[in-house]
Amino acid sequence: MKLSIGGSLKLAFRPWVEGLENIPAEGPAILASNHLSFSDSFFLPAMLDRKVTFIAKAEYFTSPGLKGRMTAAFFKGVGQLPVDRSGARGAGEAAIKSGIEVLERGELFGIYPEGTRSPDGRLYRGKPGGLARVALATGAPVIPVAMIDTEKIQPPGKVMPKLMRPGIRIGKPLDFSRYHGMDGDRFILRSVTDEVMYEIMKLSGQEYVDIYATAAKRQLAEAAKQEKEEKAAKAAKDEAAKPGKPGRVGRAGAKGPDAAGRNEAE
Repeated sequence: MKLSIGGSLKLAFRPWVEGLENIPAEGPAILASNHLSFSDSFFLPAMLDRKVTFIAKAEYFTSPGLKGRMTAAFFKGVGQLPVDRSGARGAGEAAIKSGIEVLERGELFGIYPEGTRSPDGRLYRGKPGGLARVALATGAPVIPVAMIDTEKIQPPGKVMPKLMRPGIRIGKPLDFSRYHGMDGDRFILRSVTDEVMYEIMKLSGQEYVDIYATAAKRQLAEAAKQEKEEKAAKAAKDEAAKPGKPGRVGRAGAKGPDAAGRNEAE
C-alpha cells in the first residue's frame, strides 16, 4: 500500500526534496520534523525508499464500520503505529516506548517535537519528553526535517487537499552520544530538544515562537471565543437601539392617558 499511496502523492503533488543523501541506507535513525499539516506523515514517507514509522492515536485503528476499517488500513499502509493514550501518563510514555521498539529493530522513527500541528504556520517550542528521551535511550542519530507549504495544501479542518507542490528539506544527522545515560536530566533533555528545533528552524525558514503549540492553540481559541462574544454583544446592543422596538415609544405614536381622554371627550 505504501507504494501505491506514495506513487499517487508523487504524481498528484510532485513534491520536491533536498537532502535525501542524509537518510542512512540502513540502521536506526530518528526523523524529527516540524508539523504543519495532517498530510506531513504521508508526504515524508512517500519520498523515502525506507519505511518510516510515525505514531498515531489508537482510535484511528479501532473505529467501527467500513469507514473505520478503511481508515485503519490506510494508516497501517503508510507506516502509522497505533498508540494507546490511556494510562497514568498517556500518549507520552506510549510514544517513547513505541519509538524505542522501532529503533531497536533498526528502522526509521518519525516524530514531531512540537507535539501537535502548528496553528499558524510558525515553529513552536519542542517538547523534551519524547524526542530527547528516545534519542538518548537508543543512541540513534536525529535527522532534522522541514516540511514546506504542506499547511497550504491541507489547512487544519479542511478535508479536500489543494493541488500544489510541497517541499521537504532534510538536514544532516545530529549525534547526541555525548549525553548517553543522561536521559533523566531535564536540562540535558531541554538542550537536546532545543538544538534539534534550531536546526529545523534553519531548514524551514519559519518564525520561531518560544512557547508550546498547545498553549498557542489555547490562546487562539480563547481570543476567538472572546471576539465572538464581543460581536454578539454588539449585535444585541445595535438591535436594541433600532427605532420602533417594543418598550421604546416615539413621540408621534404616543397615546398616553391624556391623549386617550381627549379623544373620548371629543
